[in-house]
Amino acid sequence: MSTPNTTTVKILDKDYQVTCPEEKEAELLVSAKYLDKQMRGIRDTGKVIGLERIAVMAALNISHELLQPNSEPDASNTADDSVKRLSSKLNSALQELRQLKIS
Repeated sequence: MSTPNTTTVKILDKDYQVTCPEEKEAELLVSAKYLDKQMRGIRDTGKVIGLERIAVMAALNISHELLQPNSEPDASNTADDSVKRLSSKLNSALQELRQLKIS
């Protein structure tokens, strides 16, 4: 088992310290970049104000994307797997929101 590393990710020009296994750091950085892009897109419309609301809207949009059927059928990608991935991503987003409130 690898040692967890603390990695800094930047979302909406704010730095967050996230602990993850070393072998997952690249995935974390890609995920943070994607979340940042989604949140910037929502913020830039001017229709949603407030970091928490922007984060929730981004989480809803990402959830919707995850639950869409794949263009290529994949037997290993069952509905249960999708729900588990979605739950994990939502838990991560909620943890980040808790960190925002502390900062």
